[in-house]
Amino acid sequence: MRCTHWRWVPLDLAREARERSAAECVDRAVQCQLSAHDDGEHYGLLDDLGEYGTALWLRWQERIEVGLVVLPDCPVVAPGPDGEGCCLFADHTELHTWEDTLEEVSCPS
Repeated sequence: MRCTHWRWVPLDLAREARERSAAECVDRAVQCQLSAHDDGEHYGLLDDLGEYGTALWLRWQERIEVGLVVLPDCPVVAPGPDGEGCCLFADHTELHTWEDTLEEVSCPS
């Protein structure tokens, strides 16, 4: 299950993100894309960058620290011939996005 923490993107960071973004359009609020957690840092995806394999993220910790970071994409894919790629950044904590999806849709025995 994905983290339920959301964060408004401060106006100055939204402007900077639009300047760096390939799409020139950035959401004003983002949800943390990591697996459910309460403590530590949260990461909301702002945009994929024009540079191959990198994305612009809003990183925050509670209400005190917030900033933009450019991070490389996570290279891990799900097992199997049609393995889905992880939609997070390299070296993230917790589960890969495809592991979160499996957990949410699994049926009880």
